[in-house]
Amino acid sequence: MDSRIDYRKAAPDAFKAMLDLEAAVHRGSLEDSLIELVKMRVSQINGCGYCLDMHSKEARAAGETEQRLYLLQVWREAPIYTARERAALAWAEAVTLVAQSEVSDEVYAAVREQFDERALVELNLAIIAINGWNRMAIAFRARVGDYVVAGKSK
Repeated sequence: MDSRIDYRKAAPDAFKAMLDLEAAVHRGSLEDSLIELVKMRVSQINGCGYCLDMHSKEARAAGETEQRLYLLQVWREAPIYTARERAALAWAEAVTLVAQSEVSDEVYAAVREQFDERALVELNLAIIAINGWNRMAIAFRARVGDYVVAGKSK
């Protein structure tokens, strides 16, 4: 499938704003492994091949196991995720699907057991960012499979 628009070049200031949000998320208190799991789960929900390719490579480069990546779509059934990861994944799903159903008090209570206010806002911003990236990549048909982790060869 051919790309439609190179959104990086078409609107460089807007693209930089997205990169700045991404940088702020990574400067925050959340562990990178958690951010990558959340990005992958949201990208699974949204069906973004480009972002799944990118974040599976980033997660593996950061030491994530194949098993945890393979089971991410069925994380509720897999006992290999921590309580913190489970709360974050449930929150990510609820926020991503907010147009279909509310973010329940139960999901909020579970995430608040694991995240203080600052970390929860940072988590929410990570979810907002990946939803935005998904929509850019899907709408403009970013080429899937070409992503290379910084410092690695293809």
